[in-house]
Amino acid sequence: DGGVVAVVGHLNSGTTIPASKIYDSAGIPQISPAATTPLYTHQGYKTAFRVVANDDLVGRVLANYAINTLKANKIAVIDDRTAFGQGLADQFAKDVKRIGGAQIVSRQFTNDRATDFNAILTQIRARRPDVIFYGGMDATAGPMLKQMQALGIDAKFVSGDGVCSEKLPLLAGTALGDDKVICVVAGGVDAPLEAGMTAFAERYKKRYGMAFQTYAPYAYDATMAFAAAMRAAGSSDPAKFLPALAHIKYQGITGTIAFDAHGDLRDAALTLYTYRRGQLTKLRV
Repeated sequence: DGGVVAVVGHLNSGTTIPASKIYDSAGIPQISPAATTPLYTHQGYKTAFRVVANDDLVGRVLANYAINTLKANKIAVIDDRTAFGQGLADQFAKDVKRIGGAQIVSRQFTNDRATDFNAILTQIRARRPDVIFYGGMDATAGPMLKQMQALGIDAKFVSGDGVCSEKLPLLAGTALGDDKVICVVAGGVDAPLEAGMTAFAERYKKRYGMAFQTYAPYAYDATMAFAAAMRAAGSSDPAKFLPALAHIKYQGITGTIAFDAHGDLRDAALTLYTYRRGQLTKLRV
């Protein structure tokens, strides 16, 4: 009703999927800077795009890291039953089985508003896992880490970008530890792009008086990709610039923005992090 011709959003998979049907019915293109579930771009909508990696790649990278770098033999998996958390945990478990060399010894479930995890963690403790994988967000991961500490569970804690946040050290306290939590952000830049990202960070801080949060650069690139498609089509009419968007090749600050047939980002990057002395520390890109 407001005459919107393009949408940058949404933040998570649970809102992005239902919103995408409405936008498709209205013919409004949508680029998510953060939602990672494969379901989003596999619904058959020609209006749905994203500028970060999807959970198929995230799960594959985390499973490979758990088995080949952390040398895990026994893995427990927990998810919060959200579209994001369950989807990521399912993909991780699938890739653990595909890679081989490790056994999933427990599969547990909670919800995204839970605060007490003692029952599921007590069951997990009996299985003595090397790694606990959690599909969920920082708000629940923090208390979960505290309860793991109280129960004497010293397994590594592996998760996706919902846990990779500036808030987790405050939520987990001393349970965060050093090199205990491994998480991945669906994005990241390699050395040739670091100067551009640094310049963006400086401009952002000068304008808004704060450091940018994780997905600000991806929202920026999504916006600029829309602008590039509109320029290429010579129009801001979605019916006219949507074909140009589908075939765009735009050099953004996070990398080259180009989409495959589903609307997923081609050659999407991932960045692995841990926490040391309460600070997110990059492991590799």
